[in-house]
Amino acid sequence: MAITRLGNIANTIPDDSIQNAKLSNIVQSKNIIINGDMSIAQRGTSATGLTNGSGGYHTCDRWRFTENASPSFVFTQSQSTDVPSGQGFATSLKMDCTTAQGSLATSDRLLIQQRIEGQMLQYLKKGTSSAESTTISFWVKSAKTGTYIVELYDNDNTRAISNSYTISSANTWEKKTITYAGDTSGALDNNSSTSLILQFWLASGTDYTSGTLSTSWSSITNANRAVGQVNLADSTSNEWYITGVQLEAGTTASDFEFLPYDVTLNKCLRYYFTDALYSSGGNTGLAEMPICTSNAAFKHIFKHFPVTMRAAPTISNIVIKSDVATSSSDLTQKSGDYATTMTVDIYGRNDDSTAPGYYHGAEFSAEL
Repeated sequence: MAITRLGNIANTIPDDSIQNAKLSNIVQSKNIIINGDMSIAQRGTSATGLTNGSGGYHTCDRWRFTENASPSFVFTQSQSTDVPSGQGFATSLKMDCTTAQGSLATSDRLLIQQRIEGQMLQYLKKGTSSAESTTISFWVKSAKTGTYIVELYDNDNTRAISNSYTISSANTWEKKTITYAGDTSGALDNNSSTSLILQFWLASGTDYTSGTLSTSWSSITNANRAVGQVNLADSTSNEWYITGVQLEAGTTASDFEFLPYDVTLNKCLRYYFTDALYSSGGNTGLAEMPICTSNAAFKHIFKHFPVTMRAAPTISNIVIKSDVATSSSDLTQKSGDYATTMTVDIYGRNDDSTAPGYYHGAEFSAEL
């Protein structure tokens, strides 16, 4: 398989013939999807007990878990090393059913999503007579054979198009390719909010399956969105793996675009990153900053983000700890103030009367 790698293209162009047009092509990635090879997992490599109300990002960056079910079925999500042989991938996203629900309620659904900013998609010319077709390709594996649905959802105009793929052989990696026609209605907003959502359906109640699958762009009719979708939640033996997800303009799928690890990481940092967090081993080796001594007024540190974030982030899980490893004191914290897309002030106060406190880390999220 030919490998397209952004970082190697410049080496093929003679130094005396580099032009601005060529340089612009080098920095343009053809894959609309970020982290399609599931290589970045800043939050961790496994998340258990995912169920109704667990919607959000848990393991592989940019891939969002969404469940609406009553009673709930339960999944473990992980970054797996099970990958298609000989294709260049090192990791995949795995969904493992741990509590089954054989009979779905009408409104039940389970999806894996990637949400995409409108300003990243203007070249697709959606909403014009020149709208581009798009093609998705990916590798998938499951113990549950049958029909699965992949949907493109236009969040700006409440329009969607769905297509199906079939897992033919249990527990066998298979490559799938689907082409979607361009949509001449409904231009995408040119901003940093969610415009397009790529959705892999894994379970769907009759609210989403009782009609005719909408294989052409149309206004949302829920009954037409996931017709034929199997129920991955009907057995604790069911697992679903995916990697090599690529969505690109055009009617044919090209080879997966393997970007250097640091390039993919920087794309992910636009939406989420963490500082080094406190560990029980004490302060040695951590990039810590003293905040204040006991009972002092709130003080702050100033942080500059590693890349410009999509929006001013939400700051959570601020960790301020004593410099005494045996101390279990929870110290008074205050969330970040004056956040921008590039910087934030973080405030904290140490209420431990025996030792000064130190800032050990936080999470910063500008996810869609």
